[in-house]
Amino acid sequence: MKISRVIINGIIIFIGIALFFLLMEILNLTDHVYLRLFNFVFVLYGVNLTIKQNYKDHINGYLTNLSSAFLTAFVSLVIGIFSFIAYANYKGGEVYIDEHAKGYIFGGDPSIPQFAMGLLLEGMAASVIVSFTLMQIWKNKIERIDTVDDLAHNEH
Repeated sequence: MKISRVIINGIIIFIGIALFFLLMEILNLTDHVYLRLFNFVFVLYGVNLTIKQNYKDHINGYLTNLSSAFLTAFVSLVIGIFSFIAYANYKGGEVYIDEHAKGYIFGGDPSIPQFAMGLLLEGMAASVIVSFTLMQIWKNKIERIDTVDDLAHNEH
């Protein structure tokens, strides 16, 4: 696993999501829940990029690549949450969160830390789902567990 790759691809995911979020803010579309599902596209792209680069560099092993995939998504999640907290404070703090939280299913009027915790849980679930899903696609290329590859068993 290359930590620099995980961090760079995590930053790529973050940039994509941040630009998309800002575009939604500018166009006043943040209340459309289905548009937030588009965030998956950025996570899928970045996580797949990590696995693809690992494959190209012959970094094999299911768990190694699953860890790289999850950490890539997690890096973007952590950067995204801290950025959102800073942005929310810039836009008015609790007042902004009260207005913004209406489009989420948190219930009540969450504080900024509660909102961030909700985003963390939601993001971790998405990270796990994306990582496992992509590893199901890549598993036969990353690690061949259904073939015997030693000479004693391949002689004819």
